[in-house]
Amino acid sequence: MTTSQVRKPTLRDVPGIAKLIRHYAERRFMLPRSPDQISETLRDFFICEEDGEVVACGALHLWSDLAEIRSLAVAESHWRRGLGTAIVRSCLEEARALGVKTVFTLTYQPGFFERLGFQRTHKERFPQKIWVDCALCPQFPNCGEVALILDLANRT
Repeated sequence: MTTSQVRKPTLRDVPGIAKLIRHYAERRFMLPRSPDQISETLRDFFICEEDGEVVACGALHLWSDLAEIRSLAVAESHWRRGLGTAIVRSCLEEARALGVKTVFTLTYQPGFFERLGFQRTHKERFPQKIWVDCALCPQFPNCGEVALILDLANRT
């Protein structure tokens, strides 16, 4: 575990979030997000910062009756410190507070989310995600991401 605190970002954090996402997007591990896109959805994000640098980020994006955890990234120098888990837990707490019943994610790291209680499901279950974000992805429709879901309504 780390001493980093999870917090909501401010506009001054946008460049750091963009840099972290760009690092993984260039390796085709996640969808790219421009600084403008991050600014527009800044309220979706949580971050961890150390020494003035954003070292982890993730977002909870609402899709009407469900929410998606997306743009989850941890700087390689900060892996295995619990930052990704802390970001996901913050997203789940916010989802519960908002009354969201179901949270999903699309990921190349299904084991990470399964350890947090998510279960595998089919991508076709999320048509709004597929046609809004996935259709713009260069890997669509041959994406290797795994869809996972967590039912908050039946969890304590």
